[in-house]
Amino acid sequence: MKGHRIEESTMQALDGKTVIVTGASQGIGAGFALALAQQGARVAVCDIRTPDDTVARIRAQGGQALGGACDVTDAAAVRAFVTEVDTTFGGVHGLVNNAALFATLPKRRIEEIPSDEFDRVMQVNVRGAFECARAVVPIMKRQGYGKIVNIASGTVFKGQVMMLSYVTSKGAIVAMTRCLARELGPDGIRANALAPGFTMSEGVKEQSDWVEAGKATVASRCLRRDQVPEDLNGALTFLLAPASDFMTGQTVVVDGGSVMH
Repeated sequence: MKGHRIEESTMQALDGKTVIVTGASQGIGAGFALALAQQGARVAVCDIRTPDDTVARIRAQGGQALGGACDVTDAAAVRAFVTEVDTTFGGVHGLVNNAALFATLPKRRIEEIPSDEFDRVMQVNVRGAFECARAVVPIMKRQGYGKIVNIASGTVFKGQVMMLSYVTSKGAIVAMTRCLARELGPDGIRANALAPGFTMSEGVKEQSDWVEAGKATVASRCLRRDQVPEDLNGALTFLLAPASDFMTGQTVVVDGGSVMH
């Protein structure tokens, strides 16, 4: 790759595959989309706001991209977006369920968490992933092949104070992944989860209290540095590529060795 443009030599792992990435207008989701395009994927990106910048960046690198505004909790909107992707690109080979509430959530103890806030986190982080998976499954069944990658969190395996709603939602994502793997395996559909550690994304950097909290996480790692979004791209590409075709129901933690399971 020269000058970050997509070169022929890099278009191997996902060449000819169509992958949907949710929550891709900025931050980790946008980084995922760009990295997958660099591996040859046709990338369809959506977010609560239209991800025009992500689409433009992929196309500027010579990649194929489609984007649209889509609330992942709106079943009809999700179905419409997935149908558009299928019509445009002739299939859906991968889904990255990345859309979630995190950086904007205030840190609170259990007795301080409003019930409606808890419900909203579950609605976006869990039901949003469910709606997207449900929408792509018929297409993947038609193809006899598909990859669903749900973005979980390393905090599931160690717990975290002041983050009960978020960590609970990501625990549900791990459970959902295992159920999807069992149910859809006979149809040739694989489901795995990618669990990042605390990542210095754009949204996190905008929250001074999160940046300060990240220092304790770094101290718990075998590799003692900040995690950046690019640290996740290799594992994500592997989970979507043919190299992982005999792998399903697993949760891969990428966090510099803070969690081992």
